Amino acid sequence: MSRTLMSLVVLIVAVYLVLCAGLFFFQRSLIYFPQPAAVETAEARLKLSMPDAEVWVTTRERSGSRALIYFGGNAEDVSRNLPDFAEAFPNYALYLLHYRGFGGSSGSPSEEAIAEDALALFDQVSVTHPQIAVIGRSLGSGVAVRLASQRPVQQLILVTPYNSLEEIAARQYPWVPVQWLLKDRFESGKYAAHIRVPTLLLAASDDEVIARDSTQRLLENFPKGVAVLKVVPGSGHNSISDRPEYLQWMGGVLNR
Repeated sequence: MSRTLMSLVVLIVAVYLVLCAGLFFFQRSLIYFPQPAAVETAEARLKLSMPDAEVWVTTRERSGSRALIYFGGNAEDVSRNLPDFAEAFPNYALYLLHYRGFGGSSGSPSEEAIAEDALALFDQVSVTHPQIAVIGRSLGSGVAVRLASQRPVQQLILVTPYNSLEEIAARQYPWVPVQWLLKDRFESGKYAAHIRVPTLLLAASDDEVIARDSTQRLLENFPKGVAVLKVVPGSGHNSISDRPEYLQWMGGVLNR
């Protein structure tokens, strides 16, 4: 091999390693896109005081046994769901978690931090509302299924869910050894195997972010008879909530 060719190979390898290092150190900025909260009135806000952060939750208080906890996508202002959820699920108190860095919550988001916040929120809500349903959308589906494997939720709804974040990242970055670099893996399929409560998976017919085979693998990881998959027609990853089936099918589970 000539010296020129050797130098070119060394340069290519060096550039590749720099790119991999950049992805490793800045990966969370590619996963989480913090958004401010549109609903900020004091009566619609609950503060979770965690040891290392103050985490905000948009709420619609309601007396009674039922509550709904919602975990949103990686670039979602969850407070924008409050009007539609309040109308669609009138018998539920609503709790919409703003991840760390989102909607005024302090700290930085990570899988483990969000999982801790989700457990803390569930435990606090369960004091006054013993029947808790959980909805997770996109990234939040991984938060929701993990929580449901650790706490006694009543119903579980996963919107545009995936089997693992590693699968999604490997599809988007096929030239990167994702399995070695990824910190936040959101291994939903692993947690799904421990779910025993009625679960609805809502997939978008034309999802451009989450491949259908990833959602199908997730479905197959649930115990037999626990989960049902429904596909919302004429919808994409972000437009699924614009379709009438979105709230109708969730209501079919929650408003029984």
